[in-house]
Amino acid sequence: MNEIAIVINYSDEKPTVSGRELHKALEVKTKYADWFKRMCEYGFTENSDYLLVSQKRETNNPKNPNTELIDHAITIDMAKELCMIQRTEIGKRCREYFLTIERNWNSPESVMARALQFANQRLELIMQQNGRLIETNKTQAKQIEEMLPKVSYYDVVLNCTDLMTVNAIAKDYGKSAIWMNKWLNEHKVQYKQGDVWLLYQKYAKKGYTSSKTSTFTSTDGVQHCRTHTYWTQAGRLFIYNLLKEHGILPLIEQDGEPHDKA
Repeated sequence: MNEIAIVINYSDEKPTVSGRELHKALEVKTKYADWFKRMCEYGFTENSDYLLVSQKRETNNPKNPNTELIDHAITIDMAKELCMIQRTEIGKRCREYFLTIERNWNSPESVMARALQFANQRLELIMQQNGRLIETNKTQAKQIEEMLPKVSYYDVVLNCTDLMTVNAIAKDYGKSAIWMNKWLNEHKVQYKQGDVWLLYQKYAKKGYTSSKTSTFTSTDGVQHCRTHTYWTQAGRLFIYNLLKEHGILPLIEQDGEPHDKA
């Protein structure tokens, strides 16, 4: 007595079996297409008891290298009934085979295993969706950051009222006091008299600078005076606009590319 060996498909929500495999196992002599059509007369419904499956098979005919093979994915319930309808010994054995499959499918262990599998699939899906949301949030946060207005040099100046040394202003541009004094001199803003930088007459009365005098004692005990030039915030803005005309921006407004055209 041959052992029943019909492949069960567990890929769907419910196990199914190939109609053609069942037809072969039941040792039906009628052609599959005719047999299945006659079996459906017992009240079986497509998409409920079975699904139509179309497969392409290669042939030895050069003019027609492929042919369509019609099969059906049959539920275990329908398969059991088809076995009973045959009223044969092999039909009885096949039905017992499907009953065993059904009992195993509905056992607590199998139900729990399917529940765990479903939960793992849902968890994986949620993790993928969460990962996509994180990436989306990062992208949106970056876009929002780029859309926000950058702090301008004007904002910094307006929030400050103190006098500033040329060294402090030069640092705004990543430069030194020597560079800044030389640049302003080359562009006819200031000139040097002794150790003091003074504005040309054109800018002298615009309130750009302010002078402070300090006293100090030399090593020989003699007191001396020293004059220091400081820039006002108006002067700071004047320097900013002048440098900007020549493509030189403060660090706070630079976009990572060189702007110095001087």
